[in-house]
This record gives sequence, structure tokens and C-alpha cells, in this order.
Amino acid sequence: MSHSRRFVLIDRDGTINVEKHYLSAPEQIVLIPGVAAALRRLREAGFGIAIITNQSGIARGYFDLARLNAIHARLNELLAAEGAAVDGIYICPHGPDDDCACRKPLPGMAEQAMAEHGFDPKLSTVIGDKEVDVELGQAIGAATFLVRTGHGETYAATSKADHVVADLPAAVAIILGEPA
Repeated sequence: MSHSRRFVLIDRDGTINVEKHYLSAPEQIVLIPGVAAALRRLREAGFGIAIITNQSGIARGYFDLARLNAIHARLNELLAAEGAAVDGIYICPHGPDDDCACRKPLPGMAEQAMAEHGFDPKLSTVIGDKEVDVELGQAIGAATFLVRTGHGETYAATSKADHVVADLPAAVAIILGEPA
């Protein structure tokens, strides 16, 4: 595994798919416009992609791991239909009071992805619609993007992100060094 491969760690809800309150069924997954094409272009440019997502709905009993796996199978299907794929999906199934090491902004999911894929966090990028995503990126030394989709507008004015952008495709254009 090459240690030079750059990874992009991306939040799921509100960043890749349209935000739904505790999304709990595969048919609720709707990709944000342009996301699949943007992910495909990242892969074509040689980037690794990992989704990192807090899923406290499991701890809260709203759905179980089997249902979450079905949701992610559907997400992978929708991406594949547009020629896109991700290297891994990392989840935190815990609630805010579970004292785990993986719930964003803690770096557990990113560390798991690094262990499996052997990439340098300082050459990586974290993209999400909440400040916990930005804080996770800062914790591992990655570049950070806050998108205005999902909950992003709530955080945009005060975000400590390196970049505040309209959406995931806008973030990818910057990562790939494309003219605005």
C-alpha cells in the first residue's frame, strides 16, 4: 500500500446524500446533485475516498446495523450507477454519552481508515456539513472543507474550516486545482 496516496474523508448525511432526520431506510438515500460525478473525478485523479459518518440512530434504537448496511449498499449502488465508488465506509454507532473514541469530532473513524489504507492524514482532506467534521480534520492535521449543503449553512459564518464552499463538487474542484 503506497503511503503517498491522498485520501479524502467525507461525511455522509448532508454532504453526499440529502439530509434526512435519522435516515433509516435505503429508499431515503438521495444523492446531492453532482456528488457522484465529483467522487468519480477524485478517483480518476488517484485519490482514495472514505465516508465517515456518525450514526447514533443505532444507539438510539431507530435502526439496526443490518438496516444501516442495506442503506450503504443502496448508496454504493447509486454511486456505481454514475461510475463512482468509495474505498470504505466508517461508522460510529454510538450515542453522544457512550464515551467512545469514534464519534466525530474524535478521530477514531479516521484512524481506522488510516490503519486500513495506510495514508498520511496531513496529505488528506476532510469534507462535511458540520463543524464536528472540520474539528475532526483539524485533529488529524488534514485540510478541511465545510459545505453549505445539509446543515452547513448553520456553521458557515463561524466555521474554522480552511474552505467554506457551496457543495461537495465545489470542494472537489478546489482539491483538483481546477479554475473557479
